[in-house]
Amino acid sequence: MTQRMIEITSPNFIREEQLGEDSDLSGFFGAPRPLALEIGCGTGHFALEWARKNPATNLLAIDIYNQGCFKTCRKADEAQLDNLRVMRLEARYLLSRVLGPGSLAAVFVNCPDPWPKKRHRRRRLVNKDFLDLLLYSLGPSGDFFFSPDFANYAHEVADLLQSHKGFANCLASPYTTTLPGYPLSKYMRRFLDKGQPIHFMHYRKQKGVDIDSPPEVCRGFRVRWDKAGNE
Repeated sequence: MTQRMIEITSPNFIREEQLGEDSDLSGFFGAPRPLALEIGCGTGHFALEWARKNPATNLLAIDIYNQGCFKTCRKADEAQLDNLRVMRLEARYLLSRVLGPGSLAAVFVNCPDPWPKKRHRRRRLVNKDFLDLLLYSLGPSGDFFFSPDFANYAHEVADLLQSHKGFANCLASPYTTTLPGYPLSKYMRRFLDKGQPIHFMHYRKQKGVDIDSPPEVCRGFRVRWDKAGNE
């Protein structure tokens, strides 16, 4: 069943057609600041709390679902934060086609779709190609936070990050089930309330790792890239 599309009129919503050619998003925020990105913002609980705690950094929250963007915008409108904006856009398209190299101070991926069936795991967002794309998008010493709720996904990505020469682990172990001070999304709290752990990872881009052009990435299978906006 197709979900009803909700028109988003929030001043905190950035439409794809509003983007210029220079990939500079600072003009959409209250002031130019370092830019962080949350991929898959859901209904906006994490984005809102993180933006409140980090007023010196702008946060762009994206999701491919119209209703999630609408609910996140509603929270941003009520909070009147000038460092939180929302887009409906596929993550790999944003990173490779919109944002310039080294443009992000941090990237957050919380409770992504785990695609638990073995035949579907190639559909997972975070893989070797995605990590290479992050190296292009993250600035010097940029941070990557990955917090899956599915153990197999956590083990898979932890192994990739541990062996990747472009990232350094900021924790004492490949991942942890507690990360004090890290905002919890609605879905994180739901899993934790059921006694299911969240696997928190925090890695940092290694110094001296610079990529001038984005690596080739496959198009997102959920949405066509030319239909990822508010249409």
